[in-house]
Amino acid sequence: MPFNFSEKNVLVTGATQGVGKATAVAFAEAGARVAVHYNRQQEKAEQVASNLPGQGHIAVQANFMDPASIKKMVDTVLAQFGHIDILVNNAVTYRQPHPLDSLDYENWADIWHEMINTNLVGTANVTYCVARSMIKRRTGRIVNVSSRGAFRGEPEDPAYGASKAGINAMFQSLAVHLAPHNVYVNAVAPGFIETESVQEKLKNNPDIRQQSPLKRVAKPEEVAYTILFLASNGAEFTTGAIVDLNGASYLRT
Repeated sequence: MPFNFSEKNVLVTGATQGVGKATAVAFAEAGARVAVHYNRQQEKAEQVASNLPGQGHIAVQANFMDPASIKKMVDTVLAQFGHIDILVNNAVTYRQPHPLDSLDYENWADIWHEMINTNLVGTANVTYCVARSMIKRRTGRIVNVSSRGAFRGEPEDPAYGASKAGINAMFQSLAVHLAPHNVYVNAVAPGFIETESVQEKLKNNPDIRQQSPLKRVAKPEEVAYTILFLASNGAEFTTGAIVDLNGASYLRT
């Protein structure tokens, strides 16, 4: 892999599987020391951390619905690593499809509360805690995992789409605010990715693969590769950018 992150410390949220795990592996293979975040799957996170190449990797817990839990996690990583060079905001929660016309109000409100508070507010809180430490050192990279759904709309999953659109607005504001501190902020916006969580959906909906002219969906490693590029030295002038990773299945103008 044409990246060198030796002596760099990376925090990857939601890193027990899928894109998060692939990103943790890619950074470790490029020489970084990685903090693998989890919420409930402690054993799985510890296994991911222990299997990463290199030394010094750790697993850290935080519930993104709990601001105190997030601060404790970041403080733990800073205490263990000394500083954080790169933050990858990948943690996400997803509930069942929730179209407005087929869901009762109680479930509608509950889903919106969980998704916005986890995917958007939780991400904002971990970004705050890490970015403050980066400002002190006048260096840092933040890469957010957004979604194609933030742009094309998600009629079956409006809370998910809204949470990702909110992340885009947040990070672009922060890209402007943090640039004078040499902290650079970007996002990737994938379409469907062949992860464990969507295997059943891909199996039951073969047309999903036909959305792209490549006739497939993305691999987690392809998303991880782009994240590493955005976090690398030499990519500073991309700050504020959103990189689409949907295989030309949705083209923004």
